[in-house]
Amino acid sequence: MRRVAPIVLLVALAALLGWYVIYARRVVQALRLDAATESVMYARVWQALSDTTEESAVAALLDLSSHIVAKGVPIIILDADGTPTAWDNLGVEAPTDHRLRAMARAMDIDNPPVMLEGGSSVHYGNTLLVRGLRIVPLVQAALIGLLGMAGVIALRARGRAERERTWAGMAREAAHQLGTPLTSLSGWVELLGERDSDPLLRDALIHIHGDLERLDRVAHRFERIGAPPRLEPVDIAAVCERLASYFRARAPKLNRAVDVRYLPPPEPLEVHGDPVLLEWALESLLKNALDALAGRGGVVTISLQPMPEGGARVRVADDGPGIPREQRTRIFEAGFSTKEHGWGIGLSLAQRIVEENHHGQLVLAPSDRGATFDVILP
Repeated sequence: MRRVAPIVLLVALAALLGWYVIYARRVVQALRLDAATESVMYARVWQALSDTTEESAVAALLDLSSHIVAKGVPIIILDADGTPTAWDNLGVEAPTDHRLRAMARAMDIDNPPVMLEGGSSVHYGNTLLVRGLRIVPLVQAALIGLLGMAGVIALRARGRAERERTWAGMAREAAHQLGTPLTSLSGWVELLGERDSDPLLRDALIHIHGDLERLDRVAHRFERIGAPPRLEPVDIAAVCERLASYFRARAPKLNRAVDVRYLPPPEPLEVHGDPVLLEWALESLLKNALDALAGRGGVVTISLQPMPEGGARVRVADDGPGIPREQRTRIFEAGFSTKEHGWGIGLSLAQRIVEENHHGQLVLAPSDRGATFDVILP
């Protein structure tokens, strides 16, 4: 919606402005035609005044009547008994007397009738031009409203862009600052590994080395914030297997154990994307699944399947308490979290990586138990 709303607003604004310009030109043309008709009527009156014969007066009146009818004014003439005697420009053929009297009453709401000697009355309505001009204030109000909305969206987009640039700068600076201590720690780990013969310490150093490599990858992720994705062929199965192995070794093993399972695809599977960003998005889903099982234990399953139309579907599922129905429409909103001390960034970031950077989909899939997220990559 954030991408589509400005486009829809601009299209609506352009359409409304185009209609307004075309309608204004038609109004000008109609007014010019009315001015020409009234000029002819004025000239005909002066011609009749200069010629005092009875035939000239009758011809002038008939001519004026035809010009008035040509102006398009709906007219109904009723006699003293309310019986219609003449009508024109009503847009209906052979109306009944009852309908003509009803139309005359409707005309009287907008324009009071003209009373003639003998009790006859002339009832007239509005031309198409007048009826059209009534909606001009509404169109102008709509234009002002759309322009105001466009201004608000532009200001919000500008503020959001400035905030994103600030966060991107801070993230890159943090990645730069992490580089030096990570390099130093890696050197100390290698030095300890060369000088110690304790098997337990060697095992610990292996895990510490793995954590340092992971920290190094995380630091490089922050360097990518605000930069365009580097799309390339990615072995998505290798990414999923690496994440499953990492979290499996660090999941609870004793009390309320959590089992991290990986179901590989039947054949090698490759997608086109950014390996660093894809790993970041999948890691966010895995962390959410592990957090959902914290204190209760359970199973987190990562499965990978090819899509019939090409690409792959990565499914991250857990058998935890699931997501309440009333919160499912908000879980991808930035800042919204179902956890008491959550930041509400992980799912929003994952959705942005999948949908904006890779033109895929991240959806909450239906499930009987727990929460299941599908990442569909082209």
